[in-house]
Amino acid sequence: MVKAKNIFLKKKILIYGLGKSGISTFKFLKDKAKVYLFDDNSKINLKLIDIQKIEKKEFDFIIISPGIDISNCKLSKFLKKNFLKIYTDLDVFYSFYKKNMCITITGTNGKSTTAKILYDVLFDQKKDVRLVGNIGNPILSEKNIKKKTIFVIEASSYQLDYSRLFTSKYAAILNISADHIERHKTLKNYINAKFKLLDFQIKGCFSFVKKGNEYIEKKIKSKKFKCKIIKVNTKKIDKFIKNIDNEYFSSEANQENLSFVVEISKKLNLKKDVLIDTIRNFKGLKYRQQIIFKNEYLTIINDSKSTSFSSSISLLKVNPNIFWLLGGVHKKGDKFDLSKRYFKNIKAFIFGKDKKFFNKKLHKKIEYRNFNNLKDALKKILIIVKNKKFKHQTILFSPCAASFDSFKNFEDRGNYFNNLIKKHLNEI
Repeated sequence: MVKAKNIFLKKKILIYGLGKSGISTFKFLKDKAKVYLFDDNSKINLKLIDIQKIEKKEFDFIIISPGIDISNCKLSKFLKKNFLKIYTDLDVFYSFYKKNMCITITGTNGKSTTAKILYDVLFDQKKDVRLVGNIGNPILSEKNIKKKTIFVIEASSYQLDYSRLFTSKYAAILNISADHIERHKTLKNYINAKFKLLDFQIKGCFSFVKKGNEYIEKKIKSKKFKCKIIKVNTKKIDKFIKNIDNEYFSSEANQENLSFVVEISKKLNLKKDVLIDTIRNFKGLKYRQQIIFKNEYLTIINDSKSTSFSSSISLLKVNPNIFWLLGGVHKKGDKFDLSKRYFKNIKAFIFGKDKKFFNKKLHKKIEYRNFNNLKDALKKILIIVKNKKFKHQTILFSPCAASFDSFKNFEDRGNYFNNLIKKHLNEI
């Protein structure tokens, strides 16, 4: 591990990728170092270094945004040649604020929800806490940072993969299943990226990992870590969680997320009565297992954030008579692992680019139909639902796929679904 002591000060730095994190890195470093900017989109409204001049410059560091794939970008050859100079905004942050407490959440599913619950918990305990990373603001955009400021960070495999310095006092790997194989090339590379969070932890740091997850268990057995590893048994739900009166935590996935929050809270010695109030009042995040409509015979759930089967399984287990909307761009290596006893409870309505993939996965398991688009699929479901064949029915929008075939992102997809429901609310 490289020692981080303001190593970026007065250095020659190239910032590659000018999304939110790239811009915040530029604003943070522009008065501290000699900064050059580059982005694959030449229409960015900032002064960019000419691509021809990049090879001729001798940069001390290259800060790349999480969205940059060094195998598939304009500076691919240059980045591979200068791979040891690549760092992230997390590294820049750590080099300036290493004494601040960080609680970093990663995993395949549940990162945003867990980070938000933890943030709310700490905020209600009157802590100076910031929610940053994949959720909230880029970490370098935060202002008025004090010694007691706590950072709750949602970290993706993309960020962790390129980090070299960043260390978190508390870390959590919620779960691991096959994901982002298109970017990481192999499942092993993806797992290694997640575990960089533990690799850089030192004695006195704590890591919370899901007990029984095959990939996590195998990785822990394969090497020694300096941090203290705490295995969270998500199958043995704490009595404390069972007594929480909040419908949001009825699903297995959200109970697992909450299990991590409870275990981390124990280490932080938080006030239990305040913790209970926070969890009871937690409303959940938009488009993540979000109940957008409910009456005596129908529940509608918007889970647009779902991009893999593993992220949808818990909802398929707990809801009755499900009309399941799914489809889009499938994830490489994704597996549909749901036990047979749930199959009769579910009818699938498939839309989007990769219908053949989903047909193959659900063939002889679940009754399914194909549609040209989400609107047509929902229209068919509403016709069936209006017949009120069952005592209670569930429309579950949990696509198990990326949204890029028809939408900008999962938020755009989720908002589109909400608007469709609003149009048909009178019929419902």
